[in-house]
Amino acid sequence: MKRSKTQEGARKVLNIEAKAILELAKRIDKNFEKVINFLTKIKGRIIVTGMGKPGFIAQKISATLSSTGTPSLYLHPAEALHGDLGRVTKEDCLLVFSNSGGTEELVKLLPIVKKIGARLIAVVGNTKSVLARNADFTLDVSVKKEACSLGLAPTTSTTAMLAMGDALSVSLLGKKGFKEKDFALYHPGGTLGKRLLLKVEDIMRTGTASPCVRENTPVRDVLLKITKARAGSASVVNTAGILTGLFTDGDLRRHLSGKVNIANKKIKEVMTKTPTTIRKDKLAAEAFQILRSKKIDEIPVIDKKGKPIGLLDVQDILKAGLV
Repeated sequence: MKRSKTQEGARKVLNIEAKAILELAKRIDKNFEKVINFLTKIKGRIIVTGMGKPGFIAQKISATLSSTGTPSLYLHPAEALHGDLGRVTKEDCLLVFSNSGGTEELVKLLPIVKKIGARLIAVVGNTKSVLARNADFTLDVSVKKEACSLGLAPTTSTTAMLAMGDALSVSLLGKKGFKEKDFALYHPGGTLGKRLLLKVEDIMRTGTASPCVRENTPVRDVLLKITKARAGSASVVNTAGILTGLFTDGDLRRHLSGKVNIANKKIKEVMTKTPTTIRKDKLAAEAFQILRSKKIDEIPVIDKKGKPIGLLDVQDILKAGLV
C-alpha cells in the first residue's frame, strides 16, 4: 500500500531522531563516566536549568533524578537572575541544557554560579560555546539537523538532550544501587508504589468484617454472619482456633443443587477444607496474583500458628488501586 505524504513525513522525523540518539551512544566514554562519578559524590543537589524548549527538558530530567534517588530541583534561568539563585549553594551542581550554549540568560548565570562555588555541567549542542568553555564538565549532544522540515524548531536537538538526561539519571541510579523498594518509597501514590509497598495487613478485613466460625456451627448461622459482615466467605476454625476451612458463595451454590437442605448442616460438612492462605506481611500484589492464578475471590489471612486474623477479598485489592 502506498504511503501518504503525512506518513512519510512522520517516518522521516522518527528516523532522523533515532539516528541522532544512536550517534549519542557513540559519545558515551570516559568523560561521561567522570560526570557520573562526580555526581555521585556531591553533597548538595543537582539543579537543572535550561531556557526555552531545553528548559522543558530540564524540568523532566530534574523530576526523573528526584524520583530515582538523586535530590534535584528545576531552576528557571530568568527567575534565577531575579533572586532564585539564592537556592543555589556551593554544595550543589548546575546541570545546564542548551543547544547553542550561548543563550543570554544562561551566560549571565555563569559568573554568579562560579562566585557561589557551585560546579557546572553543560549538556550542549555546541562544545565550543561560552557555556561549554566555562563548564567543569561538558556532554556533547550536537545533532546534524533538526527533524523540523524547516530546520528551525527544536526537535532532534531536544530529543538528544532528553536521551542524554535519561542516560545520566539511569546511570546514577545504577551507581547508587537504587532498588525497586527505593523507587516505591518516592512513588507511594502510584500503582507501582502500591505494588511494591502495600502489604496484606494494610487492606485486609478484620474484626466483624472478617467472619470466623467454629466447625460445628450450622450453615444458616454462618450465612447470617456472612451477610451481616457483607463478606463473601467465612473462615472456619477448630476448638484450638486453627483455620481448617473456608466457606464461600461457591460452596453454597454447589450444595444447593443437592436434595438435602444444607441450612441445618454443620459448616465443616460443606466447607472447602485446607484453603489457600496468606500471611499479613506479604505484599498485597502477591495476594492478588494468588487470587488470580487460583481463580478465587477471597483468601484468609493467618498468623504463624495458623489462626485466622483477617480476610482479603479481591474487591479490597481493587479499592486499593492495585489493578
